[in-house]
Amino acid sequence: MYDVIIIGGGPAGLNAAMILGRSRRKVLVFDSGKPRNRWAVNMNGFLSSDGVNPRDFIKKGREELQKYEIEIIDKAVATATYSKGMYVIDDEEGHVYHSRKLLLATGLKDALPEVEGIESMYGKSVHHCPYCDGWESRDKAIAVYGKERSGIGQALAMKNWSDDVTLYTDGTDKLRTQDLDLLKHNGVKVCTDAIERLEGEEGMLQRIKLKNGQSREQQAMFFSGETTQQSDIGKQLGCEFTGKGVIKTRRLQQANIPGLYVAGDAARDMQLVIVAAAEGAKAGVAINMELQEEDRVKV
Repeated sequence: MYDVIIIGGGPAGLNAAMILGRSRRKVLVFDSGKPRNRWAVNMNGFLSSDGVNPRDFIKKGREELQKYEIEIIDKAVATATYSKGMYVIDDEEGHVYHSRKLLLATGLKDALPEVEGIESMYGKSVHHCPYCDGWESRDKAIAVYGKERSGIGQALAMKNWSDDVTLYTDGTDKLRTQDLDLLKHNGVKVCTDAIERLEGEEGMLQRIKLKNGQSREQQAMFFSGETTQQSDIGKQLGCEFTGKGVIKTRRLQQANIPGLYVAGDAARDMQLVIVAAAEGAKAGVAINMELQEEDRVKV
C-alpha cells in the first residue's frame, strides 16, 4: 500500500513526488515516457532552467528524487479504480498497485495541423506556445496557422514578438470583413490559399509552398490546435471536465473524487512547465495535509 501513486513523470508529477518524499510519504511514480514537450529542443521560461533540454530537465529531477526513496516505474497505467478510500492501479503489463491517494499529472497532447513537412519541424521552428518559444522567433517572418477563424487571436498576439506576421487559413475563407479590418489595422498579413507543404532544412522552416504554385518565405510557424488528454484515467474515474477538455480542479488541485488530485496541463489552461511544477508542489502539500488529518488521533 502506497501513500500516494502519481501517474505522470513530468514537471508536475516529479515536483509533487519531491514534496511528498520530503514529507516522508511512500510514493510511486508511473512514467510512460511520452511528455507533451518531447519534441522540443529547449524548455524555456523556467527560472534557473531557461533553455534546458526537456529530457535533461527530467533526468536531473529524477536524480534529485533518489535521496527521498521515490519509486519510479517506466510504464503506462492501463486502468485505475477507486473504492472505499483506496485506489487500485493496473499498469500496462497487468501488475496491480494500491494507494490511499492518487495524483494525475498525465498532461495533454497536441493535434498537429495536417500539413506535409510539419512533423520534422515541430519543436524546432514550429510551435504552439508563444510564451515558450516566441522569444526564439523574435523579429522573424512568423506564420500563424489557423483554419477558418481559429488563428485570428494568435496572429494578433504574435505581433508582440515580430512585426512580420502572416495568418494562413489553408484553403478556408471564413474571415469576416471585421476580422480582415482588425488584422489589417494591426499589421497582420493574410493568406487564404491552400498549403501544399512546409519546406526547410534540419527542422528549420524556410518557406511555405502553396498549392497554387507560389512560395512564401517564412522562418517560424505557430499554431493553436486542439488538445486532448494524454491518458483516459480521468475519464475512467469519473472526473468532471471543463468545456476545453481539461479536468476541473479546486484551489489545491482536488478533483471531484475523494483523494484524487490533478496537476499540470491535464488540469489547467495556463499550460507552462513552471506552472505545472508549481501545481505539482501545491498538490503534494495538499495531499500530505489530507493524509496527516486522516492519521491524526482524534480526541
